[in-house]
Amino acid sequence: MKTLAFKVIVSGHVQGVGFRYFTQQEALRYAITGHAKNLENGDVECLLYGDANNITQLLHWLETGPPRARVDNIIKTAITYHDHQQFLCF
Repeated sequence: MKTLAFKVIVSGHVQGVGFRYFTQQEALRYAITGHAKNLENGDVECLLYGDANNITQLLHWLETGPPRARVDNIIKTAITYHDHQQFLCF
């Protein structure tokens, strides 16, 4: 199993629409750990750790997000893998 780690910044109408909650649900579905948090500028930051195929699936989902969100831009940066036990929202 190849593991990947990404820091993802999602821009658009992504706060106040359940983006972090739904991202957490998708991450749990794909056995991905990390976190999703609101940033002061209105973006959402996601740290994703997990199997390469599952990370690819979640990255694809993040391009659209939940129904009430509008994703305008995604910036993906590969980062060093760290073993996390869960996916948190804050």
